[in-house]
Amino acid sequence: MVFVVSDSIGETAEIVTRATMVQFNSGKVEIRKIPYVTDSEYVTDIIEEAKHTDNCIIVCTIVLPEVRQLLINLANENNIPIVDLMGPMMEAFSKIIDVKPHLQPGLVHRTDEDYFKKVEAIEFAVQYDDGKDPRGLSRADVVLIGVSRTSKTPLAMFLAHKRLKVANLRLVPEVAPPDELFTLAPNKIVGLTITAEKLYEIRRERLKAMGLDEKASYAQLDRIKEELEYAENIMKKIGCPQIDVSNKAVEEIASNILEIIQKGEM
Repeated sequence: MVFVVSDSIGETAEIVTRATMVQFNSGKVEIRKIPYVTDSEYVTDIIEEAKHTDNCIIVCTIVLPEVRQLLINLANENNIPIVDLMGPMMEAFSKIIDVKPHLQPGLVHRTDEDYFKKVEAIEFAVQYDDGKDPRGLSRADVVLIGVSRTSKTPLAMFLAHKRLKVANLRLVPEVAPPDELFTLAPNKIVGLTITAEKLYEIRRERLKAMGLDEKASYAQLDRIKEELEYAENIMKKIGCPQIDVSNKAVEEIASNILEIIQKGEM
């Protein structure tokens, strides 16, 4: 019997234990996993159980020094073999890193959870970019709407790194917005506006960079004004907050969006 003892979920100790068992080609070892051991009373209960178990060892991953040391001391007093996986590692790292350890159980899993939330948000932003699938609108934490070249996609990716699921939708006079847009709460939508002159500059530079004719209707001032007026009417109909992105960096706009979201949650 191997008692896998941890002040978190015990996954690390279990993996190491199973990797060791394979080396002995043994299928006769039972693992008794005991997670969330964070106090001395729990430790004494574990030792009491182990004392009455034949051929057992304890494998532990405990970062709390007082709990870890008590487990080691009681195991030694009762001649129970114990393997401390965390203690020696933390001691070694303390010799080369001039930073005190957090001594907080489960930090690695919090980090993993945070990482996967970020990846999920990034995948969401890609999947529901530029109105590819209107079904994503209801699943988003925030929906960005605006005409082409108002930084919707860069903002969606930036906010995804803040663990927010962002869908964005381009507003074009010839294409009616999906019905789903009008079923959302107005404070879940952010309208991105821009001056006609600034958008004119941006679109001309965009066409030039792509090697296309700068005289295309996409970069004509009259067309731009038409699009902006159409977008403004949609935003007014929805009643959503608006942000003028004319002379703002993505970081600044994202900060404004986060403020709007926080106010909406109050």
